[in-house]
Amino acid sequence: MIDSIVKKWCDENDLPIIDSKLEQFEAYAKLLKEWNEKMNLTAITDDEGIAVKHFIDSLSLCKYVQFDKAVSVIDIGTGAGFPGIPLKIMFPEIDITLLDSLNKRLIFLQDVCDRLGLKCLLVHGRAEELGRNELYREKYDIAVSRAVANLPALCEYCIPFVKVGGRFVSMKGPDGENELASSEKAFNILGGNVENIFRTELPDNSRRTIISVKKISRTPPKYPRRGVKINKSPL
Repeated sequence: MIDSIVKKWCDENDLPIIDSKLEQFEAYAKLLKEWNEKMNLTAITDDEGIAVKHFIDSLSLCKYVQFDKAVSVIDIGTGAGFPGIPLKIMFPEIDITLLDSLNKRLIFLQDVCDRLGLKCLLVHGRAEELGRNELYREKYDIAVSRAVANLPALCEYCIPFVKVGGRFVSMKGPDGENELASSEKAFNILGGNVENIFRTELPDNSRRTIISVKKISRTPPKYPRRGVKINKSPL
């Protein structure tokens, strides 16, 4: 069922997908459900929900962001691997880092990568700390994050990872555009500029907003601040 739902959506959106990738999505869903019995990874456990709300939701980025060339991508707050793992399945040539603050999620993701034959860098840590680490700071072409925090705070967590000329892509719900007005100061301070706002709809008729922010200048060294300060006093 999962493979047919994903294939139908890919066909409708002119996104070629081969059988081996559909098999990887099936295997990913199976592992997600198995591990979810041992730890809380997702509240969505039916095949259709996994296919639409996790896999297709992640792949919807491909309609608006170019992943068909070798690029470096970091998925910040990846959780159970969304959108990072679906993007890696679809575009195995991308260099992807999966960042999460909870180590047990990364143990799950390592099992997924091993079983599916995916080469990803798994990093355990907090975004506000690693965003100051020279190993990760301003090293990525694209930083993506799916509904992790309000946009002003999310900018401070994510934009420091992006190299100048790269993009921070925020995946939001139907009201995501409403957060833009309160984020203008954060964009200006952190070196970002809103490039595009895309609105899309999933097969279950739920709506999504994808906000693409281009990095136009380097992030000042004092950012990101500590997590408590980011959340209590957003830029």
